[in-house]
Amino acid sequence: MFALVDCNNFYASCERVFNPKLRHQSIVVLSNNDGCIIARSNEAKALGIKMGEPYYLVKAKLKQHGVAVFSSNYTLYGDMSARVMQTLEQFSPEIETYSIDEAFLNLQGFTKDLTLYAAEIRKTVKQWTGIPVSIGIAPTKTLAKMANHLAKKTPELNGVLELSHPTLTEMALAKTGVQDIWGIGQQSAAFLSRSGIETALQFTACESRWVRQHLHVVGLRTQEELRGISCLPLELVPPLKKGITTSRSFGKKVSDKAELKQALVTYTSRAAEKLRASHLQARHLHVSIRTNPFSKTDKWFSNATGLTLPHPTNYTPELVQYASQCLDAIYRPGFAYTKCGIMLTDLVEEGTGNLDLFYPANASKQQALMQALDQLNRHYGKGTVSLAGTGTKQRWRMLRSLKSPHYTTDLKAVIKAIA
Repeated sequence: MFALVDCNNFYASCERVFNPKLRHQSIVVLSNNDGCIIARSNEAKALGIKMGEPYYLVKAKLKQHGVAVFSSNYTLYGDMSARVMQTLEQFSPEIETYSIDEAFLNLQGFTKDLTLYAAEIRKTVKQWTGIPVSIGIAPTKTLAKMANHLAKKTPELNGVLELSHPTLTEMALAKTGVQDIWGIGQQSAAFLSRSGIETALQFTACESRWVRQHLHVVGLRTQEELRGISCLPLELVPPLKKGITTSRSFGKKVSDKAELKQALVTYTSRAAEKLRASHLQARHLHVSIRTNPFSKTDKWFSNATGLTLPHPTNYTPELVQYASQCLDAIYRPGFAYTKCGIMLTDLVEEGTGNLDLFYPANASKQQALMQALDQLNRHYGKGTVSLAGTGTKQRWRMLRSLKSPHYTTDLKAVIKAIA
């Protein structure tokens, strides 16, 4: 048996934990540069506010209905996610962190009433972190995902649905549209609908050979999962990342090459930090820049280039050096740039890549320097120590004028209780 634990309206719930005044208020969270709506509370959904709507188009409506608006605060959300996952580890020896707000738990062999056990999990997570969760329990991960979806949408279930009885499972399959099946993409769902298959129950009744022919092995695996045959084990060890990308839109247009380079150095430093945190090194680097594709006044320009590094590395100054060379190759004056980014690919574990004759003799000193840099930034806050090339004013930084404090990671933002 698997349990899928999913945090309800996670970003909005994180904001509510530290501001009780928001408990019954509509909340939306915006994307980078306060561009689009990426999270909504149930109250905001009831107002008809859609996911992905541009903020400037609905700003008046949000103000009219007294909706609380927040810039994305990924530092807070990431830390709250870690707290939720640590809490869930108390309830199962095996846990797969599926996303920032979802986790699968292995409940195989548990002799307890699983519905009551799930209710205990919900109560503990809410008490320890303040985050409400919904839980779906089933013999396969796909069915658990479906059970979770129904538990979240059906208030009388109190956030928990266990699909262990065939009759209940059949009812759940009949209530689930093919577009809501985990593992069925938009195009596959449209194809199934054209073929007269509208529900998960109808999909499970299809001939397996037909499913394999039209939806290939992934569709067949999904069908088997819906039939109660487990095909997807827990991923207890996260797979190695295939690439790391750091890309942001600017808070203001950038025409000056020096300012553009500041942004690129900042993003490269962040990407290198992510590499070291995962104990990886990169063998390929790719840099891109662009103007605003939707602007009616600015000229459109987009360019990108990449190069293979002489040897695998996660040393920030070296990555910055090669990223700057790429920028020199693609930059064109006379344009108002709105975005740049760096992508590190062909990743290998530290110490496993093939070295060349010119591999730096002082590599151990470079590693020690980066360890000291990362420790200082973890202890005193991101960006405490950085390369001079990142600049000091950074007028290009993305807009986050509505961001809440870093309540859990910044001592200055810790809430004070006065007795």
